[in-house]
Parts: sequence; structure tokens; C-alpha cells
Amino acid sequence: MTHFLFLLIFAFFISVLFAVFSDGTTRERVIYGLKSFLQFVVISLAIAWLLYFIPW
Repeated sequence: MTHFLFLLIFAFFISVLFAVFSDGTTRERVIYGLKSFLQFVVISLAIAWLLYFIPW
């Protein structure tokens, strides 16, 4: 659970930074920040799920 919480915190702060430094209106920045946050979380969970099946 701790790793997932750190993932959410990291994704939130990086998405906020991406949105702040992007071009466009405020509405476009908010949408871009939300999309990047969801992409961070979904892609990270997909990679974790794939790596789960690799016998280390």
C-alpha cells in the first residue's frame, strides 16, 4: 500500500508541474494535468502487473 501511495503522490506532483509549464488556457492545463496523472497511474500499474509474472 505504501508503494501505491508514493506512486499517487509522485504522479500528482509531476502532473501539476506538467500542467503549470504547459501552454494553453487554464481549462486545457487542468485537462492536461488530469490526463497525465491518469496516464502515470495506469501505465505504472500495467507495468507492475506485467513484471509480476516474471520469475526473478
